[in-house]
Amino acid sequence: MSKADPNIAALVEHGAAVPCPDPTRRALLVTALATCACLAAAEPVAAEEDQPGSDERPQKADLLVFAQGEHAGEVIKSADLKLGGPPVHAWPKDPKTSVIRKGSRLNEVLVVRLDPGELDDDTRSRAADGIVAFSAVCTHAGCPVTAWVKQETGDKNILKCMCHNSEYDPRQGAQVVFGPAPRRLAALPLATADGTLTVAAAFVGKVGAQQG
Repeated sequence: MSKADPNIAALVEHGAAVPCPDPTRRALLVTALATCACLAAAEPVAAEEDQPGSDERPQKADLLVFAQGEHAGEVIKSADLKLGGPPVHAWPKDPKTSVIRKGSRLNEVLVVRLDPGELDDDTRSRAADGIVAFSAVCTHAGCPVTAWVKQETGDKNILKCMCHNSEYDPRQGAQVVFGPAPRRLAALPLATADGTLTVAAAFVGKVGAQQG
């Protein structure tokens, strides 16, 4: 074992910064500090997702909040949504406890504002002034539904999963119009209160991918 440098020992004793002449040791130290910083930053997120109720399905009177972007966590209002899309990714939020139900990815929904006149009867009955919400989880393999693209025929946009190209028409209750998805996306009925979106009832339809 090599003998300790007396100059470094003196620096340590007096609480001074210790030089690290070895670039490998310095890189390891930086990596370790960065790892600790990342873990520390992740702790509040993990704690938030572990809060009681965070993995429960959306419930009546829940609010909807932005799931991503600069407004993540903020309550979504009708005025925030542009007519014709694109959809907004959202989480339900318990208005009593303020817990955001993002402990399960099955709770993420797509919220989009459409012309009420373009909606079929069932879809209109679950909409709030033309605003509809559907599960963001593809019913084929469970991938996230992320795209808003022009349908093959016509000029309307539809929801699309980019994993295996399943497409859903939000004007027709998110029924499958293309691809291998076995069923439509689950719908989340909505209501409005003073311009704020709220959940009117539990999901209609099964959420998530097919089994087996």
